[in-house]
Amino acid sequence: MKVAVVDYGSGNLASAARALERAAAESGVRASVVVTGEPRAVAAAERIVLPGQGAFADCAAGLAAVPGLRDVIERATAGGVPFLGICVGMQLMAERGLEHRITSGFGWIRGEIAAMRAPGLPLPQMGWNVLQFRQDCCHPLLAGVAAGQHVYFVHGYALSGAEREEIVATTDYGGEVVAMVARGNRAGTQFHVEKSQRVGLCILANFLAWAPARAPERSQA
Repeated sequence: MKVAVVDYGSGNLASAARALERAAAESGVRASVVVTGEPRAVAAAERIVLPGQGAFADCAAGLAAVPGLRDVIERATAGGVPFLGICVGMQLMAERGLEHRITSGFGWIRGEIAAMRAPGLPLPQMGWNVLQFRQDCCHPLLAGVAAGQHVYFVHGYALSGAEREEIVATTDYGGEVVAMVARGNRAGTQFHVEKSQRVGLCILANFLAWAPARAPERSQA
């Protein structure tokens, strides 16, 4: 299996690649993990991982600066290739981001990335927090993960206005915060799955084994 960790000048690329390699080894999946910003290599991948850290606008600009890269990700995932966005990589799945300026995202999930409000708590949220599952959610990427387990967050902006059926998990930080989303073959974690120890490795192993149905095209109405 070819796994592409997309290099567009943002994100913990090496740590994401190492975590994927470890998850593959521990779960018995034969995977070749490559960090690449080459559109042809991404197009040939059987799994696409998009890390991201920093500001939404900066990450979107970095992605746009590599000719053809965003289009390749769009086409590959529209064709059914499983996708995992990490932190800002997840945020880019939304319709737009409001950090610094209004910036368009992929538009794969409803909502926008807005500044968090957490009265009495420091921002950005930085550190370990518990996962809470939607009551009716039993997503394959969370197989073997129990509600209440801890994952690692670093962010001051979060998804707002999401559709409930696209939310897989949340956390509490001065109120409900979206922690994980999925629609068809496209999923994302607001937390740093590559830094979330055993829980993160479990989610990555599930991602490598995931055989999701392709997401239908979303209406822009």
